Amino acid sequence: MFDKLTQRRGTNSYKWDEEPDALPLWVADMDFEVAPAITDALRQRVDHAIFGYTFVPDSYYDAIISWFQRRHQWTISRESIQYTSGVVPALSCVIKALTMPGEKVIVMTPVYNCFFSSIRNNGCDVMENPLRQTGDTYQIDYDALEACCADEKATLIVLCNPHNPVCRVWHADELRRVSDICRRHHVRIVSDEIHCELVMPGHHYTPFATIDDEAIILCSPSKSFNTAGLQIANIVCNDSETRRRIDRAININEVCDVNPFGVIALQAAYNDSEAWLDNLNVYLYDNYLALRQFFRERLPHLPVTTLEGTYLVWVDIRPTGLTSDEVTRRLLTEGHVYVSSGTLYHGEGFIRLNIACPRARLLDGLNRIAEALSGISG
Repeated sequence: MFDKLTQRRGTNSYKWDEEPDALPLWVADMDFEVAPAITDALRQRVDHAIFGYTFVPDSYYDAIISWFQRRHQWTISRESIQYTSGVVPALSCVIKALTMPGEKVIVMTPVYNCFFSSIRNNGCDVMENPLRQTGDTYQIDYDALEACCADEKATLIVLCNPHNPVCRVWHADELRRVSDICRRHHVRIVSDEIHCELVMPGHHYTPFATIDDEAIILCSPSKSFNTAGLQIANIVCNDSETRRRIDRAININEVCDVNPFGVIALQAAYNDSEAWLDNLNVYLYDNYLALRQFFRERLPHLPVTTLEGTYLVWVDIRPTGLTSDEVTRRLLTEGHVYVSSGTLYHGEGFIRLNIACPRARLLDGLNRIAEALSGISG
């Protein structure tokens, strides 16, 4: 199923048609066809042949509540869920609702690049709390976080759980320490948990809301079920006054309407596609193991960060002596493979590789990377 080489070139795919001569291992969508239940549900909706404004039914909320309860033991109330068109619009709305221009929003860098733009677009300043690299993984610098939260202008922290791009799935005790620090300094927590279903063997996703019921959670099936183009996401917030402010921001930003296909796909994903997701995670982990073996044999001097979650592998290219942008350009021009530069995420000296593709395609990309770097590696 996941080995199928579906042709995406020429379909107006942002991933494939941005650089039509390169093999794309960059933007975070997958080269896998969606679960059959999603295709079947969408086909049935298409056959209706009328696509007017969409009412979000009770069954939509039921699907979300059931999914997170049975899979993650997280009990969500119906009234705590607010839908919108995507996690990035959701983040922008939460920032607008909970901050004033000129205030500071804390992020743990390196981190997803849209965090920076969402913060700045709402007139706030980014405050970086850099993660500490420890061997082939990353840890939170709690002392530095305490100092950030103590800043009188710091009012909000945006987390990534699991973390993109450093591949961490935060442990419950790590989240608890973050919560304790933020509560002491009255800093609100918003957690982007869009990658929450993409967890590798031996690791366990903990919804931040099960640690701190005041945390605001952003989630969507889009990454896990490869439905990003259908544009559906949810904000989960337990406090009614905060929800009122977020709802106002959703309407100010005019992202209060969603399309019928996103509503249908979410229900088909959460109700009928769990086995598909479990099989996907097995395949992704095998891809990761294949990548690690490849780097050991062909590029042993380039450390690979341990993949705990997501399908985005973080590779240290500092031994090449080149910057992230220089390596990215070299791979594109000489290897015809498109990867993400670490500078996007405030992670100079690294590149990010998307391994969510058929294994033959991944190995093709890895060979291109090794050949393009052969003259400067080692």
